[in-house]
Amino acid sequence: MGHVVIRKASKSDSSEIADLFVRLKRLNSEFDPLFGVVADAKEHAEEYVRSTVGARQTLLLVAAGSERIIGALRAELRRRLFYAPGTEGYITEMYILPEYRRGEVGAELLSRAMAELKSMGAEIIVADFPSRNEIATQFYSKRGFRRLVESYVHVLQ
Repeated sequence: MGHVVIRKASKSDSSEIADLFVRLKRLNSEFDPLFGVVADAKEHAEEYVRSTVGARQTLLLVAAGSERIIGALRAELRRRLFYAPGTEGYITEMYILPEYRRGEVGAELLSRAMAELKSMGAEIIVADFPSRNEIATQFYSKRGFRRLVESYVHVLQ
């Protein structure tokens, strides 16, 4: 696998991170047709990533190999107005290239994110992913996460 460095993302990483996040969204589409990816997803992802880099209440980390970015994680701080603890670190995206998933890259990326989010004021960490994504369920469960919220959908005709 070679040496992997976990670091904060820079603007110059935006295109590679956007590619990873589009891959994540395409993977999500395999779990449910309501996650169908739009044709201009790459453009949306690039803007999304650019707006995240350096933003005060967000975190964007990359796992960088010797030649490319092999994983990325995006999170943001959210206030929980009615609950204690009152501040959550909310992981909105995490994607590791398939050939690097069985190693420790994901665990290292998550660990660094949790430390960074804690230093930003997070008291709990929440990860969001499709309910049928058993890989993510196992990954987070193995690291002490548990189910907290259920989302139900009804498509309007």
